Amino acid sequence: MQDVEAVVLVGGKGTRLRPLTLSAPKPMLPTAGVPFLAHLLSRIREAGIRRVVLGTSYLAETFEEHFGDGASLGLDLTYVTETEPLGTGGGIRNVADKLSAEHIMIFNGDVLAGTDLKAVADTHRGAGADVTLHLVRVQNPRAFGCVPTDGAGRVLEFLEKTEDPPTDQINAGCYVFRREVIDTIPQGRPVSVERETFPGLVASGAHVQGHVDVAYWRDMGTPGDLVHGSADLVRGVAPSAALPGATGESMVLDGAEVASDAFVFGGTTVGRGARIGSGAKVEGSMLFDGAVVAAGAVVEHSVIGAGAVVEEGASVRDTVVGDRAVIGAHCELRNNMRIWPDVTLPPHGIRFSPDV
Repeated sequence: MQDVEAVVLVGGKGTRLRPLTLSAPKPMLPTAGVPFLAHLLSRIREAGIRRVVLGTSYLAETFEEHFGDGASLGLDLTYVTETEPLGTGGGIRNVADKLSAEHIMIFNGDVLAGTDLKAVADTHRGAGADVTLHLVRVQNPRAFGCVPTDGAGRVLEFLEKTEDPPTDQINAGCYVFRREVIDTIPQGRPVSVERETFPGLVASGAHVQGHVDVAYWRDMGTPGDLVHGSADLVRGVAPSAALPGATGESMVLDGAEVASDAFVFGGTTVGRGARIGSGAKVEGSMLFDGAVVAAGAVVEHSVIGAGAVVEEGASVRDTVVGDRAVIGAHCELRNNMRIWPDVTLPPHGIRFSPDV
């Protein structure tokens, strides 16, 4: 992989994940004990790629503050900041002058995947392609645009969402470009690779190849996907070399306290200094550093922000609780609710069932 450099696009504002992304970019959210981006960078390193360019924008300084020059990861990291949103294609073009390898592997910074990156590069080289796309087969392609290919794997077209898709192959957010092809992307304006760059290349007769597999894949753009992706990492369903502990039903980080009779399972992460009280049940959830789940409380498939408190007997299901918020005793939250940072809900303040 010495002829390959990587670009990771991490400039998005992550609005679908608010309030979590009010204080951190989406790729920096704690996921199975480390920033989500650490999992992707570990896969890039394991594939044999050593030089990575990060295309940043929103809260750009947080990336370099955490990862530095990449030496601790065995990588050489370079940072390029967009001053205005440029889209996926524009973001790739914006980092072009930092790239020197023959082939450039591009990653969306919010995708959790398990594909063999060496195999994607081999497909690209073997086909002599201008661009190669990682395509993943999914059970419900109606939820995505799809990408049909011919018998040799060459991409035929790019289709929007439809009720009757002709293929189950979707764009998985990982691409390999020949370096010179990147220079053909217009500079200084927003460009969508899905709607402009790739269809334009196909129409011009360029060789756009597909690498198709059924590897693990999840877009981490919504709270539900973030929670389930983190749980899959903890349980070892999704691969990562960046986990700070062994895989299992839960990952309890340094300084956390879990009562001996608490039930913590389903791929839950218990952040540093977090506390779970007696008889509490925490399933498939993310407790950020310093979070508290009091005695008898129930937290299922939810995110409890840094320093947030779920008081005694409260029930939190499929919900995001922002940093330092307080969920009062015996409150009931569910159905994709979002509690903003520093909000305090009084005891019994929100309920879906009558008090007994």
